[in-house]
Amino acid sequence: MEITDTQYRQIERCLPTPRGNVTLDNLHVLNAILYVTEQGCKWRGLPKRFGNWHTIYTRMNRWSKSGVLDRVFAQLQQAQITRVKIEAVALDSTIVKVHPDGTGALKKTVRKPLAGLAADGPPRFIWLPRMLERP
Repeated sequence: MEITDTQYRQIERCLPTPRGNVTLDNLHVLNAILYVTEQGCKWRGLPKRFGNWHTIYTRMNRWSKSGVLDRVFAQLQQAQITRVKIEAVALDSTIVKVHPDGTGALKKTVRKPLAGLAADGPPRFIWLPRMLERP
């Protein structure tokens, strides 16, 4: 699912104009975002032909926070260029319930001295019983 130049011209007004030292134009970034949307791959798994994955991710994140992606996807559907339905499902360690023992309970901070001094750390000597004389 990639957008051609003629299709891009129909939705170009939804995207902000690039400013500064920009290595990737908006068409390449949008095609990369659509690739990740369609394939469901990780950003690091993006093919090299799209460019640096971190640059694309940073721009996508900025567009998402400012509402640009919502306008672009709405315009893509209105112009019948692509049929994109975004459903967000997030499942990571912050959502999955953990056993109470694995929640990072408070650690013991006060050390209690035990009967033997060597009991706190590694043994300072090892008993090796040997027979010196045979009866």
